[in-house]
Amino acid sequence: MTSRLLSFFSVFAVSALLISCKQPGTTPDPDVFQLLKVSADDITLSTNTAKQGISPEATITVYFSSAVDSTTVQDAVTLINSTSGEHIPLQFSYSGEAKNIVISVDGGLEYITDYTLSVSEALKSEQGAEFPGVSFNFTTMNGIMEIVSATINGIDLTSSVDITNIKYDSMIVEIVFSEALNSNDYQDHFTIGAADNPTFLLLDEGTKVVAEISEPLDYYRFYSVNVSGNLTAANGFSFSGFSKAFQTGLNPGYKFPEITDEELLTTVQEATFKYFWDFGHPVSGLARERNSSGDVVTIGGSGFGLMSILVGIERGFITRQQGVERLEKIINFLNEDADRFHGVWSHWLNGSSGDAIAFSTKDNGADLVETAFMAQGLIAVRQYLNEVDLAESLLITTINEMLDEIEWDWFTKNGEDVLYWHWSPTYDWDMNMQIRGYNEALIVYVLAASSENFGIDPDVYHNGWARSGAIGNGNTFYGYELPVGYDRGGPLFFAHYSFLGLDPRNLSDTYADYWTQNRNHTLINRAYCVENPKNYVGYNEGSWGLTASDEPNGYSAHEPTYARDNGTITPTAALSSIPYTPEESMEALRHFYYVLGDKLWGEYGFYDAYNPSQGWWANSYLAIDQGPIVVMIENYRTGLIWDLFMSAPEVQSALDTLGFTYSD
Repeated sequence: MTSRLLSFFSVFAVSALLISCKQPGTTPDPDVFQLLKVSADDITLSTNTAKQGISPEATITVYFSSAVDSTTVQDAVTLINSTSGEHIPLQFSYSGEAKNIVISVDGGLEYITDYTLSVSEALKSEQGAEFPGVSFNFTTMNGIMEIVSATINGIDLTSSVDITNIKYDSMIVEIVFSEALNSNDYQDHFTIGAADNPTFLLLDEGTKVVAEISEPLDYYRFYSVNVSGNLTAANGFSFSGFSKAFQTGLNPGYKFPEITDEELLTTVQEATFKYFWDFGHPVSGLARERNSSGDVVTIGGSGFGLMSILVGIERGFITRQQGVERLEKIINFLNEDADRFHGVWSHWLNGSSGDAIAFSTKDNGADLVETAFMAQGLIAVRQYLNEVDLAESLLITTINEMLDEIEWDWFTKNGEDVLYWHWSPTYDWDMNMQIRGYNEALIVYVLAASSENFGIDPDVYHNGWARSGAIGNGNTFYGYELPVGYDRGGPLFFAHYSFLGLDPRNLSDTYADYWTQNRNHTLINRAYCVENPKNYVGYNEGSWGLTASDEPNGYSAHEPTYARDNGTITPTAALSSIPYTPEESMEALRHFYYVLGDKLWGEYGFYDAYNPSQGWWANSYLAIDQGPIVVMIENYRTGLIWDLFMSAPEVQSALDTLGFTYSD
């Protein structure tokens, strides 16, 4: 007996050593019957520790150093449920020249159960060699509960596509699981949107959860259906968790009391005007670039602001005395304190000191386009002021002096047939940006031709701006012909900035009828949004307008092309086009105010932009977007700024010089 035990331990020690240390390529002695390894799928079992997490479907393979005697396997190899003592029926097959016993169990093992695999001394090799016997303990893994199907209002939640336009005030979530749930606590593991008390039902023998949410959620907002990974099935199966985002659709209800269209237009003008009034810099009176810009003021936006002040006076938002005092502050600062380069202002200034602030590294000097927007506003103001009034007469004189000092022709860079946008005292002409059409800068050439001392030759307009006729388009988009410019027109500010003062009604030249150009440009922009080829959320007949504005990732120019449309809609685009498309723009205005107003309307009118597809709403106001709203609504209502600007004799002279025809 002692010798038998010694033999057992010596053989077992050798077997264990081979299990743990056998080197690849080693050929065991054929007269020695040794156990090399036992594995359950890719997990190696051990005699020292019970292995955890074995799949109930695992195939167990027992590897020997030499072929086994298959007639001894049935009695020698057993698998026992350690808890119940049940012997598990096994199926045997062989591999590796009969050196490996492959064990399988019909129907698999139970989950989370302890088992003992034993290979007894009854096992023999083909040569009759004996085996001392060995046992291995292991525990099967827990079962996994899976989602069979999941829907919200009938839409597949397991899909990889974005889920949008879910009714904000009514939704039903149905999730079918592979296992039955515990009816006592399953609800605790579900969250759906921001709903506090969904109504739950457990159906189909506990495998189907139906959750109904009847309390309204916020519209155009992202929520998610979440099922916690702590949820377990009634049979103990674990669950890995589930989460899927969805976006609610529009709440079409009116957020503000309905008023007449005329009252609505006045409301929008007054709130938007307040941006220029409240955010006028305390020292210079110039408009801040945006509502968060501190001392940074903008020349172009301030030019729009000048025209807005005139609207404010005429509409009674401020008194004439208040308006003239603000105009006096602005005009005197521009004349006495603001940096100028050959009579031209920079894009940005410090509102306290008047020092130029670089818009970009090399853009730290003159900006001819921004200056043209300011000059457009100054001309309108000059035409509005009363030369009989002493204070107003002094402002007229100052405006004329500043306008006369703008060296338009110097920006042809030594006599080229084109105007240049920038010049820097440190970088000279390095920006090298020619002003060529078609874009927002038509007003630059009109004003450059209006100067008595520094006027440009008409060839600069025709060869530079009009690119010797290459400015033409003539193609039709959505049924609307576009006389000049890019296909589909580009961003809508092209139809606004130059035309705050320059009246496009009955205005034409060799290249375009500018009323047709601006109206069709607007209609193309709107038609693209209605078509919505990229399937963005929120685009429709009342929600349209692509132009330059803030966006979720910063600031960019948006236009009706696949590459330049990212789902951002900008109210100024549709609203500032109201002279061209009164019905369509009023529809947009009503939608922006009544339907989206709880998110889009603030103290200073409409926030700059919104992108429902990304659930993004700006909280910013920009001078260059606010100004056109005030001015173009007024041009639509009374033609005030158009009439003022077009009454300037130098403007009429410039149009004649450049070959425009115009009738009021």
